[in-house]
Order: sequence, then structure tokens, then C-alpha cells
Amino acid sequence: MVVLRQVFLDRIRYNKIMIEIKNIFKTYNTGGTEYQALKSVSFKITDGEYVAIMGPSGSGKSTLMHILGALDIPTSGEYFLDGRDMSTLGEDELAKIRKEKIGFVFQSFNLLPRTTVMRNVSLPLLYAGVDKIKRVEKAKQALLDAGFDEEHFNHLSNQLSGGQMQRVAIARALVNNPTLILADEPTGNLDTQTGEIVLDTFLRLNKKGHTVILITHENDVAMHANRIIYVRDGAVAKEEIVNHK
Repeated sequence: MVVLRQVFLDRIRYNKIMIEIKNIFKTYNTGGTEYQALKSVSFKITDGEYVAIMGPSGSGKSTLMHILGALDIPTSGEYFLDGRDMSTLGEDELAKIRKEKIGFVFQSFNLLPRTTVMRNVSLPLLYAGVDKIKRVEKAKQALLDAGFDEEHFNHLSNQLSGGQMQRVAIARALVNNPTLILADEPTGNLDTQTGEIVLDTFLRLNKKGHTVILITHENDVAMHANRIIYVRDGAVAKEEIVNHK
């Protein structure tokens, strides 16, 4: 395990920096009252890492995920994704980055209920103008990569179990072949056994080269990652490299 740990440390040291957060603050103004959700947050994530951002409810981890996913912008500080300063980009450029570079997986699945698995997964490709034959090919491959059973490809999403729905949601996140997968409490609506299957899927995707960032409040879920960034009261409390046995 010492050798594996050193290999991982070398990977962090020498791989390309994908994400760099510098002194990020996020302040919300509600009804004339200011609330500071993030306070001087700084860290780096390298290409191909599997990182968990962990903290209790209200710690700022979801706000941080929205910034990492280009769904929100910080009040101050800098966020670089693949070397690009995200604060300098307009909404159209940010939307393009979300579409091409980032795959989102949410706790609530966000699937269209009376729509087939294949259509749910291929919809992002339809919006991107990809022709039907390629849409079908890419959707099938994404579903297989997400560990979804081929015999259920044409089932309606509301006929699926929770674990199946989450794997469809993962496939939809993968269909544009993003470099970064952001998963926000992806096992929150699943039982323990099904959650483990979903987490194994993220591990398999990470081994294929995807950078995975897992947002969670559960320690046993965070321990599936290779590094944990602990967030509390809007700030980074500590970081830890996970020593998998």
C-alpha cells in the first residue's frame, strides 16, 4: 500500500492541473442580510483525480459544486478550469463548457419520467445537433460504460429501480464524453447496497481517465475517493489522501 500511495502522490505532483481555485468567496444577499457561503477557499485538482468534497449540511459544499460546474460565479477570487479563467467568460462560453467538458450527476436523477432510457441519455446529443445514428451509438456506449443492463435500454425511466435510474443519469452525464464528472450526493436516494454499486461505477470511470468530483456529507461515501477535501463553515478545514486497503 505504501507503493500505491506514492504512485498516487506522484500522480498529483506531475499530472496537469485541471482545476485551480484561488481565494474564492461567495456571498449571498437575502432580504438585506449578507450570508457568506464560501470564505477564502483554495485548492487544486489534477487531471484524472477522484476527489470527494465532504461536509455537513450548510458547509458550503453545494455552493462550491455550482461554482466548479460553471453554474454560478464567485463573489471574488479566481477559478481556472483547464487553464481558463472562468470569471472572464460570458454565459454562452460557460454554457459551451458545461455542455462539452462537464457531466453532472444529481441525487434526484432528473430523468424524464415517461421517456425511454435511450432517449433520456441521448437528449443532450439531440440538443447538440448530433445525427440519429451517432446519437444511438453514443447513448448505448455511455449506458454500457455506466454498467446499465442492455436488455433495459428501451424501458421507460419510471419503470426502473433507484439504482438503475442513477446509472441512466450517469450515462447521460457521460454521453458527451466530458473530462470532468461532478456528482452531487449521488447515493442520497439509494439503499446502501445499491449506493455501493453506483460508487463502484464512478471508480471504474475514474480508472478510464475521467476526473471525478464527489460531493457528499457521508464519510463512508467520501472514502471511495482518493482524496478528500473537508469543508466546514464555508472554508476548507483540511485535506486527506485516502489510503485504500
